Amino acid sequence: QVQLVESGGALAQAGGSLRLSCAASGGTFSVYAMGWFRQTPGKAREFVAAISRGAYNTVYADSVKGRFTISRDNTKNTLYLQMNSLKPDDTAVYYCAARGGIGPYIIDIRYSYWGQGTQVTVSS
Repeated sequence: QVQLVESGGALAQAGGSLRLSCAASGGTFSVYAMGWFRQTPGKAREFVAAISRGAYNTVYADSVKGRFTISRDNTKNTLYLQMNSLKPDDTAVYYCAARGGIGPYIIDIRYSYWGQGTQVTVSS
């Protein structure tokens, strides 16, 4: 069973950048496809980006395509989300998630393991 811990959330200005990290432990990181999701109060959890277990394939939500980049370092057991050109609409709690399989996967209910989330707030 893998444990996930996100970090890097902060207050940023519109147009700025942040990098989120997700550290994995307790399992073999390289066997898991990984994803980032986000949620704001009163709204359903939203897919952001996903990456295959070997990092060969990625997929993005239309709302972040061209601004966000998902990556992973299997030697460091860490997933990343580089967020550029931030907008106030990007404000949310961001979660990383893992599931066995090649991936990438965009459906949240297919993920088995979740982190506790990290808050990203973008001011206008």
